[in-house]
Amino acid sequence: MPPGIPAGYRPYQPRFGGIARQGGIRFAAWSSAASRLWVSIFDEQGNREIERLDLMREGEGVHALFVAGLAAGTRYGFRADGDYAPEQGLWFDPDKLLVDPYAVEIDRSYAYDDRLAARRGEGTDTAPLVPKAIAADLPKPVPVLPPLFQPGGLIYEVPVRAFTMLHPDIPKRQRGTIAALAHPAIVEHLKKLGVGAVELMPVTASIDERHLPPLGLRNAWGYNPVTFMAIDPRLAPGGLKELRQTVATLREAGIGVILDLVFNHTGESDRLGPTLSMRGLDSSAYYQYAPDGRLANDTGTGNTVACDHPIVQGMILDTLRHFVCHAGVDGFRFDLAPILGRVEGRFDAAAPLLKAIRGDPVVGDRVLIAEPWDVGPDAYQLGNFLPPFLEWNDKYRDDVRRFWRGDRGMVGALATRLAGSSDVFAKAGQGASRSVNFIAAHDGMTLADIVAYEHKHNEANGEHNRDGHNENLSWNNGVEGEAGDAAVAKARLDDRRALLATLFASRGTIMLAAGDEFGRTQNGNNNAYAQDNEITWLDWTGRDQALEQCTFLLAAMRRSAPALSDTRFLTGQPPAGSEISDVAWLSETGEPLDETAWHHPERHRLVMMLGGADDEDCRLAAVINGDRRKCMFTLPAREGFFWSPATAGAADISQPVPGRTVIFMVERKMGRAHAEENRNG
Repeated sequence: MPPGIPAGYRPYQPRFGGIARQGGIRFAAWSSAASRLWVSIFDEQGNREIERLDLMREGEGVHALFVAGLAAGTRYGFRADGDYAPEQGLWFDPDKLLVDPYAVEIDRSYAYDDRLAARRGEGTDTAPLVPKAIAADLPKPVPVLPPLFQPGGLIYEVPVRAFTMLHPDIPKRQRGTIAALAHPAIVEHLKKLGVGAVELMPVTASIDERHLPPLGLRNAWGYNPVTFMAIDPRLAPGGLKELRQTVATLREAGIGVILDLVFNHTGESDRLGPTLSMRGLDSSAYYQYAPDGRLANDTGTGNTVACDHPIVQGMILDTLRHFVCHAGVDGFRFDLAPILGRVEGRFDAAAPLLKAIRGDPVVGDRVLIAEPWDVGPDAYQLGNFLPPFLEWNDKYRDDVRRFWRGDRGMVGALATRLAGSSDVFAKAGQGASRSVNFIAAHDGMTLADIVAYEHKHNEANGEHNRDGHNENLSWNNGVEGEAGDAAVAKARLDDRRALLATLFASRGTIMLAAGDEFGRTQNGNNNAYAQDNEITWLDWTGRDQALEQCTFLLAAMRRSAPALSDTRFLTGQPPAGSEISDVAWLSETGEPLDETAWHHPERHRLVMMLGGADDEDCRLAAVINGDRRKCMFTLPAREGFFWSPATAGAADISQPVPGRTVIFMVERKMGRAHAEENRNG
């Protein structure tokens, strides 16, 4: 038993899949409605079906067979027969080769083909069109160590393929893969940013939406999985071992790995979609159906996985255990997470699946992050998940954007977001914030585009700019197309610096989208899911190195200020053992903000002064000038202390603070020489 797993607990012993054992392979699948199931065995190339064997009923929907003489590496798929009535959730068709939902490896990537969606009797055998599962001989589990990442750290959201496709230091054969994340150049960059964990956008095998191939496009994000455990061969030619080694290398550098997993829907889509796996095995059990017999669409993608079904819950838990025990990951981000907690159409934070995840001996101590919304009923659940779940905080994103856009009366909202969003997360006696603070993510405009485009530009997606959010809370700081204009360029750089500084000044967990630290752009595209090209590939050669250096300094400042990574809610009172309050909110004159100032619609200036910035109980001040005019700021003086820039060589408040600027000042104890100089004026 690997270290860290409770004695007697078997962390990954699934009942289903193709598992190599001594003398052969046991194949098992689940279906409550199929009249007959087969396993199809293929040759070493996965091209020719060698034999088709009946699985035997074992009761409770389990169909299984032990085939002697087969070994790990055998390529296989399932077939199922039964009634064919799609309007009743019955899609049985023996001509459809079905990928094992428990496959941990597949021999090729998924590729959309119209023949995969043919009705029974209308098409041909789909075996040549779909990947074959590879029977697993799983490696010895890794030691299950405590997660490196702790709440309050920096999460770095990474699209694996786009991240390194253009990186000049990565060997061309390795670009765009999980292995590239372990390259010394990448590790060095992550360490300069102070990354606590990389959050990998989906790396499990996915398929393009059916409308993309005719447009010459392909899904670049991976949020359209078919099976939950198998890693996409395009991202990891080395399969599970590649992920495992990369996790180990990053862990040695002090960086955890969080996997972004999609359990809310699959690429089998709506009634016109392809039959690839769970639909052909037992669609009525694996997917949610509306009372009128149609597939439920709480995801906006055509189907919704039935996360309230015990067989689905078991598969999801097995998936999580698999990635912890065989890859060593720190945790998981759950896409459209309310679906995991929806029971009989309503969200319940204590739903069986969410409860099981929190209480699982292997999974329960991992980093768990919810995207707390979807498009179904009872859809918006920000703040309603239970600890230890962290939650993506779109209120933080929106209020920070509104403040820097120049919206009126936003000082109070900004202070609340900087302090950890107690209005959202201080529930049921919870004393710490579970907010994941972010300004930009994969979905939406990049941080650089927020200040350069007032409106989205999604024309390249082939939907006549109709897709994506229309309201981005963005602004055009200058005139589009005038990138050569020095004034416009400077104004946009100032705003980007201000947004990044605000993020790094925020209490609790923060998330930075890869490339935002050096000004990545998607040319205004706020829904670039279909752009597996230079629109989404990070331009390392042309990156804004001045902005990048600014971000490195912000990261260093944050690492030196424990008060910023603290997740406890601020009270305005001195914490135990201290004589200074944990926070003070000040005007530019150094005086506490009164009610009039808090609510003044034209106020765009604020000072957040935190106590306990270091072991000497010094204070840290974030001086925020959201106005376009420069202004003198004054900070409260304390005998025996003086204020200086938080990082060497940074700007301070001895001169008027320029507009659209955030400056960090730290209070330091006076040495003898400094005290004498101070007394002499």
